[in-house]
Amino acid sequence: MKTILFVCTGNTCRSSMAEGLFKKMLEDLGEKTKGIKVISAGTAAIGGQQASKNAVRAMEEKGIDLKDHRATFITKELTQEADLILTMTRNHKNQLLYMEPKAKEKIYTLKEYTGGDGDIVDPYGQSIDVYKECSKEIEESLKVLIEKIIGRN
Repeated sequence: MKTILFVCTGNTCRSSMAEGLFKKMLEDLGEKTKGIKVISAGTAAIGGQQASKNAVRAMEEKGIDLKDHRATFITKELTQEADLILTMTRNHKNQLLYMEPKAKEKIYTLKEYTGGDGDIVDPYGQSIDVYKECSKEIEESLKVLIEKIIGRN
């Protein structure tokens, strides 16, 4: 089984949306993506915290339910379990590299890994429109990620 870990700060907005979106994309593709586990965590997450209200709303519009999502704090064990770690910003990537230097070959920013540039800006505390824009940006990168993964299987 291949494990993909999405990481942001609080694990209540970006990484939780990335996890939900990617799980749905894999589910929609069916058999050819079996054996891929998708998880998320945050570098400053408060364990058990729910996804933000606007993240839940933005995902509902895409048929994704984040109501049961609970934030997870990133640990060395999670970085070791993951085969691929995709962070939302360069700062998250640097934090993980500091925590687990041995994981260097599997830690990338989401945009870096999918051929894009820059960071996915935190929508926390912003309007629903900012969350929708953020989810759209994440989804565009995830479409490229799907292509990369299917190409390897």
